Amino acid sequence: MREKNILIILSLVLLVFTFGCQPAEQEKPAEEPKHEVHWGYEGEGGPAHWGNLKPEYALCGTGMSQSPIDIEKTYKTTLEAVEIHYTDTPLNVVNNGHAIQANYEPGSFAVIDGKAYQLLQFHFHAPSEHTVNGNFYDMEMHLVHKNEEGELAVVGVMMKKGQESKLIQVLWDNVDPEVGKENIVEGIAVNATGLVPKDMSAYHYFGSLTTPPCSENVNWTVLKTPVEVSEAQIEKFKAIMGVDNNRPVQPLNYRFVLESK
Repeated sequence: MREKNILIILSLVLLVFTFGCQPAEQEKPAEEPKHEVHWGYEGEGGPAHWGNLKPEYALCGTGMSQSPIDIEKTYKTTLEAVEIHYTDTPLNVVNNGHAIQANYEPGSFAVIDGKAYQLLQFHFHAPSEHTVNGNFYDMEMHLVHKNEEGELAVVGVMMKKGQESKLIQVLWDNVDPEVGKENIVEGIAVNATGLVPKDMSAYHYFGSLTTPPCSENVNWTVLKTPVEVSEAQIEKFKAIMGVDNNRPVQPLNYRFVLESK
C-alpha cells in the first residue's frame, strides 16, 4: 500500500514538472487599428495621395479631365456670356476644414450654355487654383451650381490684392472658429453678385471638382476679370485655413479651353 502511494505521488510530481517546464503560450500582439487618413492639402492626405485614400476618390488619381488647369492656349467662340440671377440669402457661413463656405438658399441661378443651374454655395481658395499662363492670383472663389439633371457647373472668380471687399469682411467676421460649425446669422443677408465682376467674359472647359471625390463632367466657367480684396482679408483667410488650400494644376490632356465674349 505504501509503495502504491509513493508511486502515485511520484506520478503527480512528474506531471507537475512536465507541464510546469513547458514555455507559456505567447500572446499574439494586438493588431493596431488602421489609421484613417483624411484628405487635405499637405502630408499623407495631400493632393498627390487623394486617389489612394478611398476607392470613391480614385478619379483624383486616374481621371483624364481633372481641375484646376493652367489656362494658356484658348479658342475664341460665339458662346454667350454667363448670366447670373442671384438674390439675397440669409448669411450661413462655415469653415468646413478645407475652405470657408457660404451656403445659399434655393432661388438663385446662373444660365450657362442655355441651361439654368441653381446656386448651392460659394467658397474660397488661396492662392488661386486655376492659373493663367502659369500665373496665380491671390485667391479664387468658386460658385457651385447644379441643374435639374444633376449636372454641376462652377463659376470661378479670380481675386487680387486691392480694395477691401465689404462682403468678404462680413463673411470673415462671422465665420465660427470651430471647424464644421455653421453660423446662421439672423438679420444679415448676403448676395454673391457683390463678388462677381461686371465683365462676364470667361474661359470655358469641362473638368472636375477640385476636391475629393474629384467628380468629372463639371462645366467650368472661369471669369477673366478679377475682383479685389484687401491684403488684410487675404492674410486673415490664410490664417483661418492655416495652409494653402489650392490643388495643383492638372494636365489638360485632350481638352480645349474656349473663350466667350
